[in-house]
Amino acid sequence: MSANRKYGLRAVIGDGQAAFDALAQIDLVITDCDGTLLHTDKSLSRAAVDAVRRLHAAGVKFTVASSRPGAGMRHIVEALAVDLPFASYNGGNIVQPHTGAVLSAHKLPRDAVATVLSRLAREGIDAWVFIGDNWYLTNPAGDHVALERRTVGYDGVLVKSFDELDLAAVDKIVGSTKDEALLARIERELQASLRGQAIAALSQTYYLDVTSTLAHKGEAARELARLAGVPLGRVAVLGDMSNDVPMFDVAGLAIAMGQSSAAVQARACLVSASNDDEGFAVAIDALLAARDAVTG
Repeated sequence: MSANRKYGLRAVIGDGQAAFDALAQIDLVITDCDGTLLHTDKSLSRAAVDAVRRLHAAGVKFTVASSRPGAGMRHIVEALAVDLPFASYNGGNIVQPHTGAVLSAHKLPRDAVATVLSRLAREGIDAWVFIGDNWYLTNPAGDHVALERRTVGYDGVLVKSFDELDLAAVDKIVGSTKDEALLARIERELQASLRGQAIAALSQTYYLDVTSTLAHKGEAARELARLAGVPLGRVAVLGDMSNDVPMFDVAGLAIAMGQSSAAVQARACLVSASNDDEGFAVAIDALLAARDAVTG
């Protein structure tokens, strides 16, 4: 075992001793879903379910934060017996697990909505508009419509034009295309043009999410930790994409999945295996092993 690897995790900086020590001090785990908790095929593995069960048994609190709408997270929340509020729309909504009630919501400014929809249309990138738990689309034959339907578990609502909607009530806009290089470029351009109005960040290499300036996983982690009664220094977060980095920056411990980009890994404390190699379960087992080593 190399000097910077322990419990199946690799330290990002130096020998990582502080990060490995922090594993034993965690009282709340917040995880991203797609690409982290879930396999690439969107399945929730038995290894992940069992890892969360062991967390609960050890008295460590657990919840999830995702770019998905709340209704698209319900089956995950139920399968993992999540009893704390969770974050949908990258933190745009904080949701009560048992009732589905939205405890807080951050909507996109109307001007930002217009800017984003116009920019995506000029590039020929499919746009989806999310309001509440509904997702609206104008192109039912879009590159990733079938995938999104399978991911969230229900159909989008077809409209002739987004002008039919209340564009002052938008929770999230998604740009979707197979042209991942184009989407990465548009991410950078929108980050510049929307500064102070909205956040643009990839949630997958083929999905660009645009949300309110307050709808990001850093704010979500702060609020979920507050609701759980756990200081941020004792919170571990897990993720794999650029939209997870804001929660890496505020939590006591950040763990990246092994398939995440070098840029994302560089912002974490520790790196696990890939999501398809049970990186989530590996990280949870490391946390529990560190706690056991301290308690004897």
